Amino acid sequence: MAQLDTGGGKQAKGGKVRSKKQNSSVDLTAMVDLAFLLITFFMLTTSLSKPQSMDLAMPDKGDKDKPEEDILISEERTLNLILGPDNKLQYYMGQLASPKEGPKVITYEKESLRKLILEKIQSVPMATRTTAKPNGEPLIVLIKASEESTYMNLVDVLDEMAIAKVKVYAIVDITKEDNQLFGE
Repeated sequence: MAQLDTGGGKQAKGGKVRSKKQNSSVDLTAMVDLAFLLITFFMLTTSLSKPQSMDLAMPDKGDKDKPEEDILISEERTLNLILGPDNKLQYYMGQLASPKEGPKVITYEKESLRKLILEKIQSVPMATRTTAKPNGEPLIVLIKASEESTYMNLVDVLDEMAIAKVKVYAIVDITKEDNQLFGE
């Protein structure tokens, strides 16, 4: 039991005897109980930090009755990133049958992947500059993950897209030709 004691009466210096005060005590048990109740209440009602997530806009599945239409994309502004097994990453510009650049192997580190993305962002508007759009079209990044690639590799690539502020990118299915880049 917690108590708060105040001192008793003391004799004065002048020799006078004062009446002795009674020791007063306050029982703090109820105060401690109240403090624990308040702590418990605030712990249960406070929202804990919510997990952070990245916004990822995925396209609609569309109508099953209609056949899918292929979207034509300029080869000069299309960067293909192929995520392979064993933390391997390859890229090429354009189409694999007739690539404008690559395929080349790079790493997921910022000195490699981020540098590549930033270089392509800078070079693409010059290649596609027209009178209608003087700043050019934005870089389009197609991310193709093989079944043997890891979730962490995909997260690393998506983080680099956000850091480099790539405006147009998509996660697409990997083709058989892209899978053959890794010898599968």
